[in-house]
Amino acid sequence: MVTATTTKRAGMRPATAGRGEGDAAPTTLALGDAAEARALRHLQAHGLVLVQRHYRVARGPSARAGEVDLVLREPDGTLVFVEVRSRGSTRFGGAAASVGAAKQARLVYAARHYVQRLASPPPCRFDVVAIDGERIEWLRGAFDAGGW
Repeated sequence: MVTATTTKRAGMRPATAGRGEGDAAPTTLALGDAAEARALRHLQAHGLVLVQRHYRVARGPSARAGEVDLVLREPDGTLVFVEVRSRGSTRFGGAAASVGAAKQARLVYAARHYVQRLASPPPCRFDVVAIDGERIEWLRGAFDAGGW
């Protein structure tokens, strides 16, 4: 069974036990949400309009099949599926290098599911917003969906 959901994710939680109440460090989830917010502002400044955040498709009750961080629309009507990746530095290849074939396949799966709901599917594109420290890079058409 395939189901789709959107969720609002949690904010801050203590990163380690035993820290003082005011010493809470941002979780990976909170850092990811901040990166997505930064990416969204960047894309909106370039004329894209937010359609949906965190589009998720599940394969079953506890198995995720795919997720799209941001779904936006270009002024020309193109639907843009965006993966946001953030790294503190470019050590180990940086943010863009972390979007491998398996992640691309999960994005395409979720995007196909999303587009099937539409009466008239528009042109689509897969972009990556890579954030390495303070540097933000928007990779338009970062990968091809293989003629889906």
